[in-house]
Order: sequence, then structure tokens, then C-alpha cells
Amino acid sequence: MAAMADVPELFNAAVHFVDRNVELGRGAKVAIECGDQRLSYDAVLAGVNRCAGALASLGLGLEQRVSVLLPDCPEFVSCFFGAMKLGAVSIPTNTLLKPHDYCYMLEDSRAALLVASTSLWPSVEPILNELHYLRAIAVVDDAGRGLPQAPQPVVDFRQALAAASSEFDAVATSKDDAAFWLYSSGTTGFPKGTIHLHHDIVFCCDTFGKQVLQINERDRTYSVAKLFFAYGLGNALYFPFGVGATTILSPLRPLPEVVLETAARTRPTIFFAVPTAYAAMLDVADGPKRFDLSSVRIGVSAGEALPADLYRRWKQAFGFDVLDGIGSTEATHMFISNRVGAIRPGSSGKLVEGYDARIVDGNGALVAVGETGRLQIAGDSIAAGYWNRHEKTKATFLGEWLDTGDTYRVDEDGFYWHAGRSDDMLKVGGNWVSPVEVESTLVEHPAVLEAGVVGVPDENQLVKPVAFVVLRRGHAASDALADELQAFVKERLATYKYPRVVHFLDELPKTATGKIQRFKLREKAAKN
Repeated sequence: MAAMADVPELFNAAVHFVDRNVELGRGAKVAIECGDQRLSYDAVLAGVNRCAGALASLGLGLEQRVSVLLPDCPEFVSCFFGAMKLGAVSIPTNTLLKPHDYCYMLEDSRAALLVASTSLWPSVEPILNELHYLRAIAVVDDAGRGLPQAPQPVVDFRQALAAASSEFDAVATSKDDAAFWLYSSGTTGFPKGTIHLHHDIVFCCDTFGKQVLQINERDRTYSVAKLFFAYGLGNALYFPFGVGATTILSPLRPLPEVVLETAARTRPTIFFAVPTAYAAMLDVADGPKRFDLSSVRIGVSAGEALPADLYRRWKQAFGFDVLDGIGSTEATHMFISNRVGAIRPGSSGKLVEGYDARIVDGNGALVAVGETGRLQIAGDSIAAGYWNRHEKTKATFLGEWLDTGDTYRVDEDGFYWHAGRSDDMLKVGGNWVSPVEVESTLVEHPAVLEAGVVGVPDENQLVKPVAFVVLRRGHAASDALADELQAFVKERLATYKYPRVVHFLDELPKTATGKIQRFKLREKAAKN
């Protein structure tokens, strides 16, 4: 079965990822680059210790939750590991949500402290009178607005850090203590608080980090995916910190030209993004000529299946491979991935060593090689469960197995092929249709930037595929183009798989992790 993380029973992950780099002689090395800021591992350790002390002075302690609502910046790193060092639990929080979302998460987690930037304050202020558990707010003034007014006590986070000691003895936590939570992206229903333990991120570093990325202390990582969700947290924080590398953080909105300019200027060696971002960057006028990405040795993609055509176009344009794979919030990071020298475009790659996988049918029986079923995985980075979601925990965490909710098949060579979320598969004329397969075919058309496919009942209440398409720059929506796209799919796939209707959108609705929110597309289709 799956390997176990090789860590001692008494273990604090903050010590492993921060203090250890200083102990290994990397104290003077640059750990974080963020705009004009350069922070060494010595400075990061001092910031983490000051944060732990500041949180303790605010009354925080073992197992209490700290909601971290910050852009990617050094203070985020201090909060994430500072809470961990104190034995508290940090909760990186999506910075793109609405006030009612923050109200739900703060109440659900019973967070005692919120650390928020003033740039995000307008999304927090409307719900402060509705919170029952929040005891205090620490504000990072990144917008020059000064301290805001709130029903709860408000402190200046940077002043609190300056007043705290740069020395702090880590609380003696267990490797199985809760270290941080991540809220699931919520493609349907309310997001769930996923409880991760101190050893989880060590296991991710030992598996995906060392095997697939082959990351070392000379690397420089830059992640378009932000720190607030599972993919970005590994990419830009614990993978580089696990080996003493340098992470490049940017608080800016990841617009395609901004990302390309940042990458060209900062010269990363490992570049992380989601398929949506890769597609958008390819659509930037003269991108490969204007932006030199020759420093990048590998790119990585996750969040949604990377279409084979998109992989090929990127490689041709920018010259480096993109390793597509699959991970999840529940598994902390990636458990299946392509590798350098072993890439099968359109697939998620092979199982990462240290994890196990099985594909089962609706009755839980293993399916044959090449057949489609529900993907379940096992590995020591899988979360302990969902907070306050007993029934959902029982349905998802099956002993040591995690039911991913994804539909997959594995070929004879061990490559895994994504067929969509289990609840997204379409039964058309008695045949199963994968929306991902139709979407991947559509994006091979030169006019298509992105596509989302859902099933919609026709006038006879029979489910038929309907496509939503985002066009590339220079192409205009028309009935003739819709007909052309339908014919394009018919030429390449079984006829029953072609979209009966094609709608054109400016953008597809997505989660923060880049996953298409197909339930919103179904709602749009129902209105048309």
C-alpha cells in the first residue's frame, strides 16, 4: 500500500520548513522575492518567530484557528508558519470571494483571529457584525488606508510583529496534529474545511517535489496559482522551502501579460499555472518574442486537464515542457503526473511513487485496464477529513482511500486519462460521453481558446451535449462558426458526442483553482 511519511512522532512542520534551512547554513540565502523585497531564510525565520509570538500575545494557542486573508506576500508566509509553530491552525483563504463567503468560512471554522490586508477590507467589513467567534483582527496595511474600524479589536499586524521577539520555541506538536486547513473550491454547494496534518506537506515534498519536479536549492519557483489554495501553496511555499530554494511571490492579479512580464524579469526555473492561464498567455500578441522564458526548465499544470493541443502549442511557442497532473485539496497536492522524458499529451501522466490508485465502478469493483471508472487514491498526504461534515467525510475518506470524485481510465502503459468529474459524465443515446474529451477536441480548432461542455435535456427530455466556447483573439462569434465547430467535432469523435448547441462566452465560470463550474453552465443553458 501507500508509503508513510518518515517523520518522528513529535514534529512541527514550521521547524522542518523554516528553522532547518538556517540550521543547514542557508540563512543568508534569498528565500522570498516579492517585488523589490528580498528576504533571506534568516529573515523568514525571524518573521515566523515574531508572528508566533504576536499571535500568542493576542491570546491564540494550540489548535485555535487563524484565517489568513492576504495576497501572496512575506506576511502570508509569516502567518502560515507562525501559526503552525505556535500549534495553532492557519487557514489560507481565497482572496477572490464575496462577503457572504467569508462570513460562512469564518463562522464554520470558528476562527479566533482574522489576518487581513486593507486592500481586501471592503470584502470583509460588511459581515463583521455577523461573526460570533472572531475575537480580533490583525490588519496588514498594504493599501495605505490605516487601521479600519470594526466591532472586534483591530491591531496593526506589522507593528505587532515589530514588537515581538525574533526568538520563539516551537510548541511540541505531534506529526498528526492539525497544521492547517484548506477550504475546498466548492464546485457545487458550500466549500468544506479540509483538515491537514503536520506531516502532510513533508510527504508531498518527498514524492511529487523530489520525484517529479526534482527540485533543488538552486531552483527559483514562480506560481501563477496563488498561495491560498492547495496547488499554489505547494508550488510557491513548501516545495521551495523544503529544499532551500527561492520562491518568487507576486501580489498582483495574474493577468496574462503581467505573468509573462514577471516571469521574464524574475527568471524562474520552475513555472506553475493552470490550463486557463497557459491558454490566455498563448493568446498574448507576440508573447514568445516579447517575453524571454528561457530560464524555465519545466512548467507544471493542474486544476483541469491540459488539452494535448494546448500542450503542443505552448511547447512550440516557449520551448519547454509542461507537466500536466492531478491533485486535490483533500490530497494536499499532486498524486498523478507526467514527467520529464515521459509525457503523453492529453493524459494526467503516471502515478507518483508513494501513492496507490484504483479505478472502480459504481459498485466499488475494480474495472479492467482501459475501462472508465471512479478514481480513488491512497497516500500519506490525504487529509484527516472535513470539519463538521461527518457524512461527507464518510463518503469521501474510505479508510486509507480517498474517493477523488474524478472519472478516469488507465491505459496499458500506466498513463491515466481524465474523463471529467464523476457527476459530469453524460449518458447520450445510451452511450457515456466525457465532457473533457469534447472540450479537448474543441480547443484544437484554431478559433477556440477554451471550451466547457455540459449535458442539457432536449425537448424530449433526453440529455444532449451543449458547448460553451471562448474564442481566441481575432475571431468573432457567428452561426457559421458554431456550425463549423460542430462539424469539427463530428470529424474527430463519434457522432453522438458532438455538441447539439454552441454558445459563445467572453469567459467560462471557474473556481479559484481553474476548474470549470459546469453547474453554472447548466444554469446558463437552461435559460437559453
